[in-house]
Amino acid sequence: MNQYAALLRGINVGGKNLVKMVALKACFEDSGLKDVHTYIQSGNVLFSASASGQAKLTKQIEAALSKTFNYESRVVVRSLKQMKEIVTVAPNGFGSDLATYRYDVIFLKEPLTAAKAMQSVTTKEGVDQAFAGKGVLYFSRLISRAAQSRLARIITMPVYQSMTIRNWNTTTKLLSMMEAMSVTDA
Repeated sequence: MNQYAALLRGINVGGKNLVKMVALKACFEDSGLKDVHTYIQSGNVLFSASASGQAKLTKQIEAALSKTFNYESRVVVRSLKQMKEIVTVAPNGFGSDLATYRYDVIFLKEPLTAAKAMQSVTTKEGVDQAFAGKGVLYFSRLISRAAQSRLARIITMPVYQSMTIRNWNTTTKLLSMMEAMSVTDA
């Protein structure tokens, strides 16, 4: 069995697409996925599945969510190996100065690439920094000038439909939870 994280877009945000975590967990289990765990209300689901391919898993999960919760679901699925890579190859110092910066990982839904996404992401000099990674963008902004950040502009762009954002703490917590799950499965 392989470990995966499913990062759901657009649930429990602004009173839209309200989904209780118990119901979300049941939806994944009813879809045949194993060892299902949810983390916080923003749509992070960890699970195990036999090697059937991420594209197939993504379609399976999106279909189940859309049918169960009556909304057009969009999901980004990442394997344990991919999550490790996302965290370990982050730009030098990314996530290390939490008193000064807010750090986010923008997960990209295939076929969107980091190079293509970077064409749409603008930064404010002296406030924001954006870096391309494999299947992600790393975005940081100065807390003292966060109101000037251009991160919020991303949500108004068509490309945003192929993205979901998690803060650095959530990203690293998901990885540690996945690693703990893989140890108990071994």
